[in-house]
Amino acid sequence: MLAYILRRVLLMIPTLFGIMLVSFVVVQFAPGGPVERIIAQLQQGADSSATARISGSAGGDFSATSQSQPGGGAMEGGSSKYRGAQGLDPKFIKQLEAQFGFDKPAPERFVRMLWNYLRFDFGKSYFRDVSILQLIKEKLPVSISLGLWMTLLSYIISIPLGIRKAISDGSRFDTWTSAVVIIGYAIPGFLFAILLIILFGEGSSLAPFFPLRGLVSDNFATLPWYAKALDYARHLTLPILSMALGAFATSTLLTKNSFLDEIRKQYVLTARMKGLTETQVLYGHVFRNAMLIVIAGFPGAFISAFFAGSLLIETVFSLDGLGLLSFESIVNRDYAVVFSTLYIFSLLGLFVNLLSDLVYTWVDPRIDFETREV
Repeated sequence: MLAYILRRVLLMIPTLFGIMLVSFVVVQFAPGGPVERIIAQLQQGADSSATARISGSAGGDFSATSQSQPGGGAMEGGSSKYRGAQGLDPKFIKQLEAQFGFDKPAPERFVRMLWNYLRFDFGKSYFRDVSILQLIKEKLPVSISLGLWMTLLSYIISIPLGIRKAISDGSRFDTWTSAVVIIGYAIPGFLFAILLIILFGEGSSLAPFFPLRGLVSDNFATLPWYAKALDYARHLTLPILSMALGAFATSTLLTKNSFLDEIRKQYVLTARMKGLTETQVLYGHVFRNAMLIVIAGFPGAFISAFFAGSLLIETVFSLDGLGLLSFESIVNRDYAVVFSTLYIFSLLGLFVNLLSDLVYTWVDPRIDFETREV
């Protein structure tokens, strides 16, 4: 097992390199950049907000002007490669390029970035004047809360429900729960979030019990421990329910189909003929084999919920987490944050996938990765 773990860790190096290389190359051809944003901020009346940069407005990245030159802006008056730089001192433009590191060739910038990341030196954000690790640390509690509790809630609901549906396959219970699960999967999470806000959010007439902003209240530090737990739960209830609506549907159907496939196999019939009870057959034999496919989907579900899947929910409930940070950094061309978060998220995702393989051997000791041919 140690040799297998070592091989997997070594394979992470080229995988991570490929992810960073492809992302870096794509960014080189993306319109706009941090230099253009600074120039736009200097223009009177220019809107450099996140929404403006992805709009078709005059200051946006996809305006008619910005599309006239690949990789950045239009050539105005033939004096600059940056959109809106006409009339600005060329020395000032060169200082901006040096500030963001664009005075060096792209290959040199890529190699230097990888060398810094290998030492976990992520530098500072271009526009926030704070270290990227500190920025991630500030946003991490929101993403941990949403990702962890949503994943636990969806698995706590989906696994027992899926097992119950497999046992009573074709019954009335299986039919109506399948209808509920499919409807829940079809409803977008952000739309369900808006419905919950209307029905149960502060200001609603039905049950105004759940806050609509932040992870905790402003007076959280002064509350006793039991009030802190209640306040934390009140803030997270609606966002987690919104995120778990579609997640538990997928896990439920996956669990049901996996158990149905195992229940129909010959060894289950043999176990029943030996006089074992249904509980012994189900949890002593079927569970271990059926849960393998469910465990296989855990890393993807966890990473998605932890980092990417919470963007719209964070926006609706005014939660400042990693999903919103990544989106704003991409739109605002804060490349230092973009590549740092991509590196950290990719590295964590690779290790979670390795952990998933190790859990395989814990669930079913018959699995031995050492005996596989490489």
